[in-house]
Amino acid sequence: MVAKRNTWQREAVREALGRSEGFVSAQSLHGQLRETGSPIGLATVYRALADLATDGAADSLQQEGESLYRACTPGTHHHHLICRTCGTTVEIEADAVETWARQIAAQHGFTEAQHIVDVFGTCAACTAEKAAGRDPAVTRGGAAG
Repeated sequence: MVAKRNTWQREAVREALGRSEGFVSAQSLHGQLRETGSPIGLATVYRALADLATDGAADSLQQEGESLYRACTPGTHHHHLICRTCGTTVEIEADAVETWARQIAAQHGFTEAQHIVDVFGTCAACTAEKAAGRDPAVTRGGAAG
């Protein structure tokens, strides 16, 4: 595997992603960068995010047909709890999932099996907003992205 050059554009995207809360779209991140005066192009943001995800420095997921990204802890295998309403994301370990994945792969003759587990739900803050009769999408800033 050939390592990607660490250009100023890629570093700018990495830093902006690190400052973002939860998952964000490439368009949203591009807008944030442009607001700070960066001349970076949208296509460059897409490429940098894809590279960061490939290298393990960013997590990505599909939501309503769009790729969303967030900075993650590189080099560690983990899973996520993701709020469907506000996008709050928590990295979790799931030892039972790891055991199950190895067992089910071996049972079917698979080797070198990999997996991704994202658990979607509603976070405690959004649940409390709903219980109070408020719309958490309005009070907590809407869905990720």
